[in-house]
Amino acid sequence: MGRREDVLDAAITLLGTDGVRAVTHRAVDAEAGLPAGATSNLFRTRDALLDGVVERFAAREKANWDDLAARTTPTTPAELTAVLATVARDAVGPHRTLTLARYVILVEAAHHPALRAALLAAGSRVDAWFTMWLRVAGSADPERDAPILMNAYSGLILHELANPDPAFDPAGRLTPLVEALMGGTDAP
Repeated sequence: MGRREDVLDAAITLLGTDGVRAVTHRAVDAEAGLPAGATSNLFRTRDALLDGVVERFAAREKANWDDLAARTTPTTPAELTAVLATVARDAVGPHRTLTLARYVILVEAAHHPALRAALLAAGSRVDAWFTMWLRVAGSADPERDAPILMNAYSGLILHELANPDPAFDPAGRLTPLVEALMGGTDAP
């Protein structure tokens, strides 16, 4: 990993742990363990740094999704729910800082059209996975169902990040929605 990635990963950590106001060139230098000025040599402005952050976390999330997609393709509604539940637990567990950074940058994008465009481009890849998974799992209308399920999933994650529950059970919340969208259960 190069210095640019180190800087961007440090900025993501700051976003996910302390929010967008914590992301200054000086704070990123300190978080990355780099000399003062290293971040500003790579990203002259804060906007350029945030653009780089979106690019980097999109690459990290893509790698996570690519890994998941290579390991599994859910072929039933129950398998789809199980995969989404696993991803949800990972998002609020081992990938919590990255997930928090994504939500922080989503809110920031409301005020910065360039960030919004980059997020939409990155999100289109995830949209394609959800749509494909729904199709394979038996959805009659995956293009309709994907945004419904993705929005519910995002809300579930956001709620868990804001109000952690030690008994977090994403499958219990996702199963009724998946069944409603896909017309029932896997049972014969």
